Amino acid sequence: MSTNMWIRQIHRWLSMAFTVAVIANVVAMTIQVQAIGIDLLALVPLLPLLATGLYLFALPYLGRRDGARQEA
Repeated sequence: MSTNMWIRQIHRWLSMAFTVAVIANVVAMTIQVQAIGIDLLALVPLLPLLATGLYLFALPYLGRRDGARQEA
């Protein structure tokens, strides 16, 4: 499996973890639990999710640049 496919899989799993963390945060706020750990739980998958998302966003532009070099 190529590196791009691994990054896509990691991004998908991180998005699921982020969704679960946000749901846990909403449930904790609903039952009025004051725990800082639950508030910060969503930030753990969010940072690598941002990094993989930016990489996947830039991937088509990086591919175009390589293609333009090969044609010249």
